[in-house]
Amino acid sequence: MSQEKSKARKVLHYILACSLAVIFCHLDTVHAHESEEVILEEVVVEGRRLNLAGEARSASEGIIGQVDLELRPLLRPGDVLESIPGLIMTQHSGSGKSNQMFLRGFNLDHGTDFSTQVDGMPVNLRTHGHGQGYTDINFLIPELIRTIEYVKGPYHAELGDFSSTGGAHIRTFNRLTQGQLSLGLGENGYGRALAAGGTEMGSGYLLGALEGQVYDGPWTDIDEDLEKINGLLRYSGERGTGSYAITAMYYDANWNSADQIPGRAVEQGLIDPLGSLDRTLGGKTRRSSLSGSFNWEAGRHRNEINAWVIDYDFQLWSNFTYLLDDPVQGDQFEQIDDRTIYGGDWSLKWLGEIGGGHLHHMLGAQFRYDDIGAVGLYHTRERQRLGVVRLDSVDETSVGVYYELEWRINDQWRSVIGMRGDYYWFDVDSNLEQNSGSESDGIFSPKASLIYTIDEVSEAYLSGGFGFHSNDARGTTISVDPVTGESVLPVDALVRSNGGEIGFRTVWLDTWNASFAAWYLKLDSELLFVGDAGNTEASRPSRRWGIEFNNIWRLTDIWSIEADFAWTNAQFDDSSPDGNEIPGALDTVITGAVTATWPSGWFSSLRLRYFGPAPLVEDGSVESDGSNMANLLVGWSNDRWRLKLEVLNLFDSKDHDVDYFYASRLSGEPANGVDDIHYHIFEPRQARIQASFLF
Repeated sequence: MSQEKSKARKVLHYILACSLAVIFCHLDTVHAHESEEVILEEVVVEGRRLNLAGEARSASEGIIGQVDLELRPLLRPGDVLESIPGLIMTQHSGSGKSNQMFLRGFNLDHGTDFSTQVDGMPVNLRTHGHGQGYTDINFLIPELIRTIEYVKGPYHAELGDFSSTGGAHIRTFNRLTQGQLSLGLGENGYGRALAAGGTEMGSGYLLGALEGQVYDGPWTDIDEDLEKINGLLRYSGERGTGSYAITAMYYDANWNSADQIPGRAVEQGLIDPLGSLDRTLGGKTRRSSLSGSFNWEAGRHRNEINAWVIDYDFQLWSNFTYLLDDPVQGDQFEQIDDRTIYGGDWSLKWLGEIGGGHLHHMLGAQFRYDDIGAVGLYHTRERQRLGVVRLDSVDETSVGVYYELEWRINDQWRSVIGMRGDYYWFDVDSNLEQNSGSESDGIFSPKASLIYTIDEVSEAYLSGGFGFHSNDARGTTISVDPVTGESVLPVDALVRSNGGEIGFRTVWLDTWNASFAAWYLKLDSELLFVGDAGNTEASRPSRRWGIEFNNIWRLTDIWSIEADFAWTNAQFDDSSPDGNEIPGALDTVITGAVTATWPSGWFSSLRLRYFGPAPLVEDGSVESDGSNMANLLVGWSNDRWRLKLEVLNLFDSKDHDVDYFYASRLSGEPANGVDDIHYHIFEPRQARIQASFLF
């Protein structure tokens, strides 16, 4: 794209956003004259749920609301998931790519073993071109998030694939208390425009939002040139004893990348820490979806149905090893993914009684079909294709059924027993006939919790269960390595996990909310990052155990403090001369925050994050350093205006987002390359301001 076209597209993003805001503002004004009922409409804006006694099934779950999210400085949309205690979100590529995720001693890559949903739709992409379970939430508009409901561990029957460490269900607003027109500007070419609003229409409510964003980044030898547009349109309402919502979403982004770099290139003065060895990396992605949700009550029964279709397209250019495999053309490669996903789920909840105790039943079924027209890997140079490494079309279908029974035995004791069954069908059509084929597999996952109520705000929990993740469908039918031509063995289609935890939660003196959990998790096969392919592959069995201690203290009506601590011991669960350390397994995560909201309209938040060293090789001889970062937000608002200033990486930390250890080759180096730490540095300190007009 020429520079003139690029600038024109950036201007178009702003014009579209501003135009939508004017339209919604006009609709809202017109409707206010037509009906005074709009003024009386009650919309609840939720904050963090501090007391989940009587509701939670385990010690390590919670609900976070928009009131808390709007006080979080955000470098990227995916950072909203860092509101989940112990979860780290980083990046080792351009802003348009999915975040790197770490939780409970797992390098989750881009989402493997952590299930993410948005308004009932799964976000994790299986058999993805870049990595199994790829989770990209850049299509989210943070201001539209109503709640993030999270759980940890494989103890919840409604969660299936990719949920061994837990999952999050992000729910967006059906109605807005106020519309807004926002404009944000910042260093490094940052610009963002947002328009969001709604109006009563017919018997329901029409909500719409449009976001445009541009960003050049702080890199010394490339412009990131991120261009992103997001849109959401929803019609919702109530009918009889139920409600409904129909939603359309659209997301489109393209960007250039400053990927991880070898430490020796910086030490030798070839580049600086913000430089690149290959300046033609980047990506583009597009996601559009149409979804519907319907729920209704019939006596003591409550039904809910969700259905959705997602169209997705992805291209990513990477180069991690430079001249190791091809000293003439270089090692750049392109990964593609083009698919349409169809699916839905149904759940039924009802109440019963037995022996004076109350029974809460939950029954559900889930269906998903991924029609992957093309998922592939190409050898490229400067984004031009030189040859096909592997190209496949894949059909992947799954069904899951689950049942959960909560028995409220008496005022002190509750038990939860769940069971889940899943079955998968894989059909792979590869450019190498030997790697084509079909496979199927099923798995059964029981779960259980026992809860003791100490008082109305305190409970103790004992939870255990089995979970799983699916492997890439191409790995289930492979017989020949597409690069070397050597025979290889296929991987298991479904990989079991099992774990348990004991913990408690309480609220002390109505101001201090605390939870503690000691947990254990075993996985039959680890998924590990492969440097020269840019994806993950099935590896050895593993086990982890750890503790978590989470705290929120409301000091006054103005001030509050958050402090969360997580520690993990992670090891491979077999013997190998290579060693038993798991590369990328963080042992310590500490986060904290001081927030304040004054009656005068001023608000502020200072957030600190630390994650400790991690082994980078299996014998533990090479480790990453720990990383520290602080972010600051200061703002003011009234009924019509909201202003805020974000200072990201407040103390200008030079620590790393990610570290990997593998071989790469630079010009003049031996043919077998040099083993080195490859890292991606934090983006330097930068300031962003945002002004919002509320209507």
